[in-house]
Amino acid sequence: MRTAVKACLSLAVVLGFLALAQADDKDKEKTIKGTMVCGKCTLAVCAKCTNVLKVKEGDKTVEYFIEDKGNKEKYHKAVCPPNSEQDAEVTGTVSEKDGKKWIKPKKDGVKVVK
Repeated sequence: MRTAVKACLSLAVVLGFLALAQADDKDKEKTIKGTMVCGKCTLAVCAKCTNVLKVKEGDKTVEYFIEDKGNKEKYHKAVCPPNSEQDAEVTGTVSEKDGKKWIKPKKDGVKVVK
């Protein structure tokens, strides 16, 4: 009986450390590269102009919604009007809200690649 309790406690400790490591990973800054488009004009998934980075991950494309000032950002002109796009890289913290991936760029974390 004691062996089973020790095994359960050991497993709980290991799982706790794994959960902490995963939480730390979410808060780390990442740099992602892809194609920036307008979430309203090109993707038609937003009510107002929003910068979205489309990233090829394996065999599918993942959309990262950029937490910025939308059409007030200087780089937005390159992706708006409809069907415009621009290669870009964003460095920031990735999160997930309402089933969508978001990236909050650090200051000067959005770079348009020419």
